[in-house]
Amino acid sequence: MSLTARPEVISLAGGLPATDCFPAELLEEIGARIARTQCALSLQYGPTEGFDVLKLDVAHVMAEEWTQIDPQRVIITTGGQQAIDLVAKAFLDPGDVVLAESPAYPGALTTFLSYQADVVHVPMDEDGIIPEGVEETLDRLAVHGRRPKFLYVVPNFSNPSGVSLSLERRRRLVDLAAERDLLLVEDNPYGLLRFEGGIPPTLLSLDRAGSVVYVGSFSKIISPGIRTGYVVAPTAVYQKLVLGKQAADLCSSTLNQLFVHEFVASGMWKDYISRLRSLYVSRRDTLLRALKKEFPEGAEWTHPQGGFFVWATLPGGIHTGDLLVKAIDENVAFVRGDAFFVDGQGTASMRLSFSYMKEELIEEGVKRLGRVIRDQLELSRALGF
Repeated sequence: MSLTARPEVISLAGGLPATDCFPAELLEEIGARIARTQCALSLQYGPTEGFDVLKLDVAHVMAEEWTQIDPQRVIITTGGQQAIDLVAKAFLDPGDVVLAESPAYPGALTTFLSYQADVVHVPMDEDGIIPEGVEETLDRLAVHGRRPKFLYVVPNFSNPSGVSLSLERRRRLVDLAAERDLLLVEDNPYGLLRFEGGIPPTLLSLDRAGSVVYVGSFSKIISPGIRTGYVVAPTAVYQKLVLGKQAADLCSSTLNQLFVHEFVASGMWKDYISRLRSLYVSRRDTLLRALKKEFPEGAEWTHPQGGFFVWATLPGGIHTGDLLVKAIDENVAFVRGDAFFVDGQGTASMRLSFSYMKEELIEEGVKRLGRVIRDQLELSRALGF
């Protein structure tokens, strides 16, 4: 994140939303209305679970992905990151096993590790996490008397790979969770940022056994600065998460909750998301064209249908940790691949974000990066590697 503060660096690293296209006049209007009509409420403590009106808004937003929920199962959190932390706090003891995608969101990995969990990666491909891999991992762990507390998965435009879980695998994963009494933690911050294809069902909408805890966020579809997320939990889990939330911060910002409610109630949120989709698909296409032009033969990358990220893998034994140092010298940045694993995988890969930088900067950034990669390949060949 610190690299984004250096104006000379073209950062393809941070997964930052394009907040510069948020309508400033609406921000001003909502702020003025809250100050005029709800000033005292906005400055007061609120309920730990969040305002009921915002819970209804969450249900309204989730219905856009064909997911019907009981608003009373919603807890408003301080960003989606806190929701992940609350789940970890409720379920994990030192040494417990957590299953995660391969690669997986590092913010979740560091949270699980902070509770001294043992994270085990499950293989994934262009159709997302592989259910047979989940079964094999469960069986392998069972031989040693170990049972995972939950499986963490980002089914839509996964961070960092950008891939999405296929419909067939969604159904199989939910069935498997019920069969094996496995809790699924579904993290879906990018689901509404779809550029192509139909809207698949969420894991939560397929769940009939109470096997899914759903994590969502307004960071990607409104603004990360408002720090407002949510978790939808089965009844058996709900109160444990509320107690953890109360211990953490009593309640999420009432001012921010009121802002999100006013924005959703205005009806402009759908138009805003549509504008974001148009912006992001243009930037994704720019990135994909630039990769095809500038990256060497043998390099591979994903083709996301939405979200923020492309996952690229390089040939020739290049370690992207070493490459990053040289790239920063050329004022371009990415996230090294091994940051998305706990077991040393991913050293030849990198995450590239297309959400934040304008098209001309994406092109220039990939050009610089391609030059650094070619130099590194030439050096490796010269040294006989």
